[in-house]
Amino acid sequence: MKDKVVLVTGANGGLGAYVTQAFLDAGATVIGTSRKIQQSDFGSSSFTALPAEISTREGAQSLVGQVVGRFGKLSVLAHTVGGFAGGQSIADTDDATFQRMLDMNLNSIFHILRATIPALRQTGSGRIIAIGSRQALEPGAGVGAYSASKAAMVSLIRTVALENKDAGLTANVILPGTMDTPANRKSIPNADFSKWVQPSTVANLMTWLAGDAGKDINGAVVPVYGSDV
Repeated sequence: MKDKVVLVTGANGGLGAYVTQAFLDAGATVIGTSRKIQQSDFGSSSFTALPAEISTREGAQSLVGQVVGRFGKLSVLAHTVGGFAGGQSIADTDDATFQRMLDMNLNSIFHILRATIPALRQTGSGRIIAIGSRQALEPGAGVGAYSASKAAMVSLIRTVALENKDAGLTANVILPGTMDTPANRKSIPNADFSKWVQPSTVANLMTWLAGDAGKDINGAVVPVYGSDV
């Protein structure tokens, strides 16, 4: 990943921290963003923290403008931002919960895609890798708003893949099962953690898709379910 400029959204989150470190380890120049990202979050001279609000078009465009203005290009978008809500049937889901899932899981990637695609097309080999969820394809009871927002996200990424293949830009989405993060362990303390997906596995897959080895993978929906299949 030498000479690649990578933007990681949600860079200091439960998965985002692994993704950021994986790209740094691969030799990339990494710009990490979230609402509260700090330069001290990663001890590498190749890392730059840029706090931003990507849930609005203006915020996303401002962020990408800073990246291109400072580094001259953008090679890779690694999108890890997302949120979860569950426990209610569709009939009992309130407007605020449904809208929150759309904002976190769909609108955020919509805004960052519109902001990054022009810059990614200019490289002739741009990469977009986004994190979805197993429940985008396999919805379950009580998680309707979450599943719907992730399913729409998958559709968006596959559309981007079709629309930009002429520029050598690929777009793929990874669908993890439950990941072994501190937050998930806290919320489901009695689960069998050995069946969960390791964040490092997902991070390494993202760097592979972003590199030369992944150039022929486009519009893919990649399941990563661990041993819980």
